[in-house]
Parts: sequence; C-alpha cells; structure tokens
Amino acid sequence: MMAGGLAGLCQIVVTTPMELLKIQLQDAGRVAAQAKASGKTADIPKISATSITLKLLREKGIVGLYKGTAATMLRDVSFSVVYFPLFAHLNSLGPRKADGSGEAVFWCSFLSGCASGSLAALAVNPFDVVKTRLQLLSKGAGETQYRGIADAIIKIVKNEGPKAFFKGGACRMIVIAPLFGIAQMVYYFGVGEAILGYKK
Repeated sequence: MMAGGLAGLCQIVVTTPMELLKIQLQDAGRVAAQAKASGKTADIPKISATSITLKLLREKGIVGLYKGTAATMLRDVSFSVVYFPLFAHLNSLGPRKADGSGEAVFWCSFLSGCASGSLAALAVNPFDVVKTRLQLLSKGAGETQYRGIADAIIKIVKNEGPKAFFKGGACRMIVIAPLFGIAQMVYYFGVGEAILGYKK
C-alpha cells in the first residue's frame, strides 16, 4: 500500500496539468452551448490545449498548470493505495504458468487488472468529483465557487447530496478497467523486459 501510494504521488507531476487541460476542453462544450442559447455565437472562443496552456503560463506561470494539485494527489495516491494491493491479491488467486516461474497466466493478470482498476476507480470517485470541480477554470454566473477540498466537499453535500460524489463513477470504471487490465497483462507478458534485454 505504501509503495502504491508513493507511485501515485510521483505521477501527479504529469497528471495534474493533463487533467486540468482535459477538464477545460471538456467544459468548452457547455460554455459554447450556453453562449449559443443566449444568442452570443460570436462570443464563443476557440479553445485548444495549446491556447489554455499559453494563457495559464502567461497569467500565472508554471504554477497555473498545477491548480488542483492537492485534489489530484488525494485521488491518485488513494487510487494506487487501493489498486496495487487488490491487484496483487486477485492475481495470486489464479492459475500459474506451467513453466514453473510461479507467475499467473496472462488472462488472470488481465482480469485482475480490470477488476482492481474498476473497483479502485469507484472507491476514489468522490475525490475525482472534488478534483474536477476545483480544476474548472471558467465558472458561469450563479455557479458554485469552491475555495478548497474541504469547502468543495461541504458544498457538494449541502447542495447536491452524497450521491453527487459518485457521478460518472460507472464511466470511470468502464474506462479504467481495460486500461489497467491491458497494462498488467502486457507487464506480465514481459514485453518491457524483452525490449530492454532483461528477458529473452
């Protein structure tokens, strides 16, 4: 669990800016729809990952790309703490290869990765909801403003109820399951070791 948590901590250097940009691009559709509904089609800005990045760097420097780091850390570290031990346990329950290596057969690693990934994704979905709310840069008139993780949790519970923390949970499970299933299957095939020359 500690090793998994540290792995999750290391990845936020890359995931925080990428998540921030992804959320802005996904939200661009909502902003465009609102402008279209109010007849302000000429005011719809052209948004791209490059334009958002340049704007943030211009206005806030490199720190601007790391808005919501604490919330991303909360999600990614807790995901890894759940995922890696769960995967190791499920993978140990399946049949072993006949070559005497003691490794699980590839389909067992695949299914263990799918199951572990989807369950871990659901378990940390509340943190993902909080992270998304905090990283949303453009807030419309009347939309709730959040000052931090604790403030976001309190306001989400108060305004939307506990169920709001599991919005998009099923979609995240569907995305994460094959992602981690394939990753673990490829790892246990020894593809990386073969490329690096450690395994023939």
